[in-house]
Amino acid sequence: MNIMSKSIKILGTGCSKCQSMTGVVKEVISENNIDATIEKIEDVMEIMKYNVMATPALVIDDVITIKGRIPSKEEVLALLN
Repeated sequence: MNIMSKSIKILGTGCSKCQSMTGVVKEVISENNIDATIEKIEDVMEIMKYNVMATPALVIDDVITIKGRIPSKEEVLALLN
């Protein structure tokens, strides 16, 4: 098991895609007992600091891993491991 907690940020203005991504990420974390904190960033100015033009975007430990689409659970799990 990871000693360090993962830092997960979901960038998005709260649209349905952003909510879907949040749901997928939360499911993966709880189903796999992953130690992680999830932060939703909905402020457009804050999102722009990441230079992301397409939301939702998934940021894991300050690295943009996915943008503009909803990932599968398997994809999220692979990114978190």
